[in-house]
Amino acid sequence: MAIDTARVNGAVQERAGSAAPAREAAVAPPPKLRRRPMLVAASIAAICLGALLAAFAWSATSTTRSVLAVRVPVERGALIESSDVVAVQVSTDPALDPVPASQSDTVVGQRAAVDIAAGTLLTRAQVTTAVVPPAGFSMVGVGLPAASMPGEPLLAGDKVRIVATPGEQGEVTTQDAPATIDATVVGVRVNDENGQNVVSVLVPTDDAPELAARAATGKVALVLDSRER
Repeated sequence: MAIDTARVNGAVQERAGSAAPAREAAVAPPPKLRRRPMLVAASIAAICLGALLAAFAWSATSTTRSVLAVRVPVERGALIESSDVVAVQVSTDPALDPVPASQSDTVVGQRAAVDIAAGTLLTRAQVTTAVVPPAGFSMVGVGLPAASMPGEPLLAGDKVRIVATPGEQGEVTTQDAPATIDATVVGVRVNDENGQNVVSVLVPTDDAPELAARAATGKVALVLDSRER
């Protein structure tokens, strides 16, 4: 039994001894790290892009300021009230000069010099202390179809003449010149009910009753005079 045990142990020892070199041969060497230039370049580019975006975001937020914008449409000549304006945060632009929100009291109570659409940044050029109509003048609205107006769009400040027309049944003669009234255009809007153009004009106070009476008949036309100044 001792001899068999020794043999068994010897076999075991031999097997154990022969397995050790096999294990050593099975262990693979550590892999060599391979450099990938494209991956490195892409990583550097991503880092640079992130830095640029962060710089841009910081610059955008650091150059914003609070200015006034018009909350609702304001027509030319209308009084600007505190409820008409709102403070907004915008990035500064050298081409624009909006009124700072801290100076709202300098524009509230003044009048709109032009028609101001909702959402427009408010500037000094859009407000005025002048009252429309001024002293000695009256404003009259003249309803005109497209055929009684020039094809050129009318602008505020245009010099025009309101001319009395004979109507469809009348005849135009060269003996008597048609009655005309000089006026200045203040604004133009379209009447949604009848599609007519309602032209608001300034005329001397003494001419206002006659113009209003002629405009009520519908027998008038508008002539645009030279814009050369």
